[in-house]
This record gives sequence, C-alpha cells and structure tokens, in this order.
Amino acid sequence: MRFNFDWMSGYSFGKISESKCLSRILYLETVAGVPGSVAAMLRHLRSLRNVKRDHGWIHTLLEEAENERMHMLIGLQLKKPSFFFRSAIWLTQGIFTNFFFIAYIISPHFCHRFVGYLEEEAVKTYGHILHEIDHGCLQHWKTLPAPEIAKSYWSMEPNATMKEVIALIRADEAHHRNVNHAFASMRPDDENPFPPGHTA
Repeated sequence: MRFNFDWMSGYSFGKISESKCLSRILYLETVAGVPGSVAAMLRHLRSLRNVKRDHGWIHTLLEEAENERMHMLIGLQLKKPSFFFRSAIWLTQGIFTNFFFIAYIISPHFCHRFVGYLEEEAVKTYGHILHEIDHGCLQHWKTLPAPEIAKSYWSMEPNATMKEVIALIRADEAHHRNVNHAFASMRPDDENPFPPGHTA
C-alpha cells in the first residue's frame, strides 16, 4: 500500500518538492477518509439490523473520517488537483472502498489492524514533511501562514504557520493509529474507550 500511494501520488519519483508533498497529502487523505466511513456505516447497519446499541464506536469512526477529510480540505488551499489526479483518486477510491467494505464484513479485527498500520505510514509521511520544513525544500512553510480553515478547525493562534498545521495533522494520524490498534484488540461489542472529541 505504501508503494502504491507513493507511486500514484508521484512522491517516489525524483527530488522532493512542494508540489509533490501537497500531492502526497491530498492523495493520502482521500484514501484515509474511506475506512472510518465504511466501518461506521457497516456498524450502523448492524446496530439497526440487530436492534441493539453500538457501544459508541460509530461516532469515533465518523470523527476519524471527517478529520481525514479536513486534512484534505486544508491541502486544497495550497494546491488544486489536475484532472488526471482527480481521475486517480476516483479509481483508487472505487477499488479501496469495495475492498474495505468486503474485508470489514469478513474481519473487522483485520481491518482495524490494517488501518492502524496505514496510519503509522501516514505518521512517517508527515514526519518526513516536517523534516523537509526544517532542513529541505519546504523551509518557507516555517513562516507560511496557516490556511484559515486550519486555524478555525484547530482553534489555532492568528499567526499560526503551516509547520504547526503539519504537526497537528501528524498528531491526528498518530491518534487514528492508536484508536484502530485498540479497536483491533477489542471485541466488536466492547465499550468504546474513546469519548467524543477524544485526542491522544
């Protein structure tokens, strides 16, 4: 999956640039928003079908999906994807959504563990981007103002920078990693230990 993400987003070709980093962010987040949405829908339907509580998982999964979508919307403030890029997203989402849908029906434990590892790769990606901000091609992000949508979402200071935004996104991804690894180790009917709005 890591290889495919890097290849499809152009991240693995040539020198790292601002454009490549933004493409990687946009591509990653359009895929990362799928698991929470699909898992929440399937658990919602299961709750209705069995006429019983979900024990709080649905809300956390939807929060995760919405959080990933916000990361994408922040990236869109800095780069508008091309038609080819959008087509790649459509293709990837179509394949991954169907794969995850079937896989979650078969084994939610596998899916949450898989997402935990996927989120760990996202943490590595944003760690690499922070390295580029400190030492590489993105040093101007140290002073580049954070998009207004990011300031509003995280209640950031008026003078917040893109470096702070990337650090917050990495923290979000680390939280998603921890939540999904926890879910993978729990029974489907266990009480969700993460309250609404919970952060790591």
